[in-house]
Amino acid sequence: MSLIYRTTLKPTKLELLTTWLPTRPWYSGSGTPELTKAGGFRLDDPEGEVGLEFMVATDTSGTEPAAYLIPLTYRGAPLEGAEHALIGTMEHGILGPRWAYDGCHDPVLVAQLLAFFEGRAEAQAQSVSDTPDREVTHSCDGPAPSGLPVAITDGERTTELSFPQGATLRLHRVLRPAPVDTSGTTGQVTGAWDAPDGTREREVFAVLLPGTHG
Repeated sequence: MSLIYRTTLKPTKLELLTTWLPTRPWYSGSGTPELTKAGGFRLDDPEGEVGLEFMVATDTSGTEPAAYLIPLTYRGAPLEGAEHALIGTMEHGILGPRWAYDGCHDPVLVAQLLAFFEGRAEAQAQSVSDTPDREVTHSCDGPAPSGLPVAITDGERTTELSFPQGATLRLHRVLRPAPVDTSGTTGQVTGAWDAPDGTREREVFAVLLPGTHG
């Protein structure tokens, strides 16, 4: 189960994301983000080595607030071959140096997200230790893709992970409090976040799209 430490992070996660978000093609702002953590959940690494978090961060710097889904991994050493996915480094008050990555490029997060689609992993509360998050739901019609993605592509609103045989894992980076078309998908993960006006929004975070052959 996820263990949440009550300690300091320097810089904070949001400070790292303030610099990193404007470099993403799916970031819709035009200036420096003004971020707050609005929701999300965690998954457990079976080996207990990598922190796995799905954060929803809300940016209020523009004329309308925008919510972004940011999968994050936290490691005690650099992930070999993932320099392009490094968001930044932090000093954890208990664990020491931590390397924070865009989780779409971390094989541990990808494997556990696919396991969650199939019900083989359990969503954990974002800020409370040993507490399942029942608000995060999943469904999957048939097996999820296996192995590592052969390509990872950032679009204007999504990041797509393409697997052998054509299956695709699509993460909705820009979250809208409106229905998402899930026709043609074989799996969905749905979560919630707090809007700036205090209401609770809920939407599909990620979907699976079938491959072209079995």
